Amino acid sequence: MFNDKDLKLFINKGISAEKIQAQINHFKKGFPYANIIAPATVGKGIIKLNEDEVSRYTNLYDNISENEKIVKFIPASGAASRMFKSLFALMNNEVSISDDTGFNSPNYFFKNIQKFAFYTDLKNSCPAETDFSKDFEKILNYLLTENGLNYGNLPKGLLKFHKYKTGERTPSEEHLAEGAMYAKTGNNVFIHFTVSPEHQALFEKHLEEIKVGYENRFGIKIHIKFSIQKPSTDTIAVDLHNQPFRNEDGTILFRPGGHGALIENLNDIDADIIFVKNIDNVVPDRLKAETVKYKKALGGLLKEKQTQIFNFTEKLQNDTSEETINIVKTFAENELYITLDNTFETKTNSEKARYLISKLNRPLRVCGMVKNEGEPGGGPFFVKKESGSVSLQIVESAQIDTENTEKAKIVKEATHFNPVDLVLAVKDFKGNKFDLKKYIDPKTGFISQKSKNGKELKALELPGLWNGAMANWNTLFVEVPISTFNPVKVINDLLRDTHQ
Repeated sequence: MFNDKDLKLFINKGISAEKIQAQINHFKKGFPYANIIAPATVGKGIIKLNEDEVSRYTNLYDNISENEKIVKFIPASGAASRMFKSLFALMNNEVSISDDTGFNSPNYFFKNIQKFAFYTDLKNSCPAETDFSKDFEKILNYLLTENGLNYGNLPKGLLKFHKYKTGERTPSEEHLAEGAMYAKTGNNVFIHFTVSPEHQALFEKHLEEIKVGYENRFGIKIHIKFSIQKPSTDTIAVDLHNQPFRNEDGTILFRPGGHGALIENLNDIDADIIFVKNIDNVVPDRLKAETVKYKKALGGLLKEKQTQIFNFTEKLQNDTSEETINIVKTFAENELYITLDNTFETKTNSEKARYLISKLNRPLRVCGMVKNEGEPGGGPFFVKKESGSVSLQIVESAQIDTENTEKAKIVKEATHFNPVDLVLAVKDFKGNKFDLKKYIDPKTGFISQKSKNGKELKALELPGLWNGAMANWNTLFVEVPISTFNPVKVINDLLRDTHQ
């Protein structure tokens, strides 16, 4: 199946032939659906903090943050092109300005064009005679292509999102401001962006230009690092017969493995607490207080549970009494929502202790969950494994067999969805970093159908960063306010009150 040129390509990408073969086997066999048995809801899988608890966890976080290495991790490689889908259609004469007058239409965009933070830049890039009431295609040419702002080819992180009296801000800048408010280690703020290699220089230039302003404003030192998705996480593409898809020059086509590949980038970070949030989920300063409060509360809860886990893990090293095992078992079941394997009660006390340690001594994540108001995306569910154990998981809709009446009913009963609001603890009770790659469930990838040069192909996405790539972590779900979730998926989202 593979020739010498193929094998050299694998070596250059850092991928073994065995790994490639395993990916091809996934194409042949497919991936099993997640065995969801119930939605996680408030009181049963999702924690709802009252104001006293929010205050207590916020104070706890403030007290411990001085001595913790904290990193804010921002996946920022996403291109902005999808934001402008309707505008590209208008520019390419695929639709007319009068075809649609709804919120997400080009018509609405032009009626409100002066409200966008990039309006002044756009106006300055257009020829002086441009009529903004009718020269729509010309304006879009200067907005979307390299003839002007080139927004259609830039990453979201470099677009101007918000207007202030002192100027405009990109979402990258908003993350610097946010980081200064809750992700501080003493007076240091560590921020890590994952970017596309072709955009890294642009990010570096932009953030270097504005970083000092935020350092002076908040009295901090900002440390920014970048990483790219590793070539070794690319996945092979196959044709419809599950044979390697080859380019016109005969080389095998590889594709990026999706956001699940970023578990490798996370694995390279040395930190005690890592906050994860998408690049486009930001708000202006006037709305940041609620986000900051809940970020700190999630961080405080994370540290409290981690301390309890460490104490129990250390205790089980030397104490395998029935009393201790029952206390730890109750904690695992009631606090971490872990249902133990069917064989647990048949084990000796020593075996039970080792088993419980194996369950507790894992990476820990606290995930904010938002009440579902019709947004697409993954949701929180209880998932049962073949061994009989049950755990909390974020499950994407593609992982669920919605043709199954029972599973469809469970989905319908779900009340919350995942806004990608994660706080992570990635060290064990001895202070050693976990190898995060050991906690991936390889059976949770995705297969999608694509095309290249008119030829159909199948593509493989690795287990997603917050679902399959973290499937074997200990997990807590916490309800957070909808006000903390303000993504920009289409350009007109920037016209919503939360971005004005």
